[in-house]
Amino acid sequence: MVQKNINIKNKKARFEYEILDKYIAGIQLTGTEIKSIRQSQARITESFCEFNDRGELFIVNMYIQEYMFGHHFNHKPKSERRLLMHKRELRNLKKDVEAKGNTIVPLRLFINDRGLAKLEIALAKGKQTHDKRNVIKDRDSKRNLARIKKSFNS
Repeated sequence: MVQKNINIKNKKARFEYEILDKYIAGIQLTGTEIKSIRQSQARITESFCEFNDRGELFIVNMYIQEYMFGHHFNHKPKSERRLLMHKRELRNLKKDVEAKGNTIVPLRLFINDRGLAKLEIALAKGKQTHDKRNVIKDRDSKRNLARIKKSFNS
């Protein structure tokens, strides 16, 4: 069964990293890979992006489940996949990653209006442990405040 709206998120990325800049990139896929993505059979939680020696950007460790009807034409579930972006954007990203020690993480995998698989990636900086604790503390206080408001209004 094919779903209309495919939106696979990497919720862990926003907790682990501070997002500096976002980009949208196309993905170079084979036929069975896009069919699996259209069935929401993909995961990007453990994946990251890196450049090769020719300046091309690849997503590593992205899991796309093998297509059920693929037979011997099927793809490897965890192969590297090339990301498609403008050369200017790639040069700027590479410069930012090399100079400042940042990383590129995928945030969201989706299918656009034309039926193409796109990946929202972000230039990110790793958070320190105390920053993560502050995020957890803020989230808990907001939850408690909402609970108190709800009981007060009822």
